[in-house]
Amino acid sequence: MQPVQTIDAPKPAGHYSQGVIHGGLVYVSGQLPLNPATGEIVGDNADAQTERTLRNVEAILVAAGSGLDKVIAVTIYVTGRRYWEDVNRAFTRLMGDHRPARAVIPVSELKPGCLVEIQAVATTTR
Repeated sequence: MQPVQTIDAPKPAGHYSQGVIHGGLVYVSGQLPLNPATGEIVGDNADAQTERTLRNVEAILVAAGSGLDKVIAVTIYVTGRRYWEDVNRAFTRLMGDHRPARAVIPVSELKPGCLVEIQAVATTTR
């Protein structure tokens, strides 16, 4: 098992790795819409927050020798069904024609101010 760490994604706030490579797969820990340099929340709507969150996932994937096009499964946590259209729009924009397996799980709350959290599993060349 090989941990993944990059300055291009938010530093973990607890006892976990940004991602872990094992058996040809990279497992990306749940990411929030945080600016990697400042730790501040990016965006005041679900579209902008989903894009920032996916960019954080992407940075970890790239550090692991992977990318968004290699994602095989995604779990999206969202704080309300009312945000679904915005989340889906940003997800579609960044993922393009690539359609990994996906679950969307409504939750009552995340870190204050965050509307979205995303974790992913992808193949890697390492």
